[in-house]
Amino acid sequence: MADIAPLYDRFQQATAVSTDSRQPQNGTLFFALNGPNFRGRDFAPAALAAGARYAVVDDQELADTDPARYTYAPDPLVALQELARYHRHQLILPVLAITGSNGKTTTKELVHAVLSRRFRVQYTQGNLNNHIGVPLTLLSIRPGEHELAIIEMGANHQGEIELLCRLAEPTHGLITNIGKAHLEGFGGVEGIVKGKGELFRFLAQVGGTAFVNTLDARLPELAAPVADRVTYPGPTDTYPAELLSAAPQVTLRLFNGDAVEAQITGGYNFPNLAAAAAVGAYFQVPAADIGAALAGYVPENNRSQLVRTAAANEVVLDAYNANPSSMAAALHSFATRPGNPADKVVILGDMFELGTESEDEHRTLGQLVQGLPFGTVVLIGPDMAAAAAFDSSMLHFASKPEAAAWLRENPPRHRQILVKGSRGMGLESLVELL
Repeated sequence: MADIAPLYDRFQQATAVSTDSRQPQNGTLFFALNGPNFRGRDFAPAALAAGARYAVVDDQELADTDPARYTYAPDPLVALQELARYHRHQLILPVLAITGSNGKTTTKELVHAVLSRRFRVQYTQGNLNNHIGVPLTLLSIRPGEHELAIIEMGANHQGEIELLCRLAEPTHGLITNIGKAHLEGFGGVEGIVKGKGELFRFLAQVGGTAFVNTLDARLPELAAPVADRVTYPGPTDTYPAELLSAAPQVTLRLFNGDAVEAQITGGYNFPNLAAAAAVGAYFQVPAADIGAALAGYVPENNRSQLVRTAAANEVVLDAYNANPSSMAAALHSFATRPGNPADKVVILGDMFELGTESEDEHRTLGQLVQGLPFGTVVLIGPDMAAAAAFDSSMLHFASKPEAAAWLRENPPRHRQILVKGSRGMGLESLVELL
């Protein structure tokens, strides 16, 4: 849209921005976004009837029926993004962007917990981290009400982080790690490096600050063009940290020498905790408040949750997502947990979005599992057939219902259990059987 000011005026009169007519409106500015199987303009009248104050549609004829309530835009998505970018220019506050192959949502939640000890923070809710979610988060930031913003940025192809950076214009950025996620969209690991590195390249162009995880050897190189770099968690870094224990919960020593026991499990979460501590220290959150925030954070949404069941099982529920890198980290961490290896059960589901690499990556996963000390291995999904081929003792079920039936007949008792798979597998529903 050539002139965003009239739409911005309507935005300022609205209570919030909405893209879902099924949600309560109550004075919202509704964007009638199109989907692969629907036309957004068809839902605009219902949104207005439900209480939306204004609606943005790509139907000039509909917009002309009530110009006082409709705004015409050739592409409502572009209008949403341009409105968010315009709003960003009205904001004078630090904006921290967080991306990475694994752990970005957990890191975002931890950073929010820490920074909220000192600032009024607005941050990405849930997983609204794409080309729609980032604009919605930006438009939820209120001048004078919020002092700092945290924007999670997800991507499954090159150029997406660059687009999100143009919208959010972050002043600070953090890449959790580089791993094998969304191989299909990125076109391989090198594509992932280039795609995630778009955040640091943007910061280099605008004179921003990069938080650099030196445990991932590729990140210092990607951050080299950024003049202002804050490093963690190595002993010679800006904010060092030390992993003291990975199980049952992660315990770490912070840069000031304090030991903190978190309520999150798995050594792979140590860099996420260290990142939050480094960001907090940089923004001058008192060390005692950083430690209290990290110790008080309780994971949810199937991310590294420690669940104790009625059957006396201790379940590590990490079923929100999975890719070759996060699977390997979770398995190695689970294998090192104290306890009898014979009493350890791993339940793994298919890894999605691996494209032509899928069979090879599942085969590699099977080889990894075979070499680790687990008593029972349950593999679920058609792609896991390649993993199961390595060892006849591994149980393979083509579908989740088949696996559920087996678990009902063979309920585990007094076991440690890891449950991990891609979001589409929905493995968290198996926990009720454990």
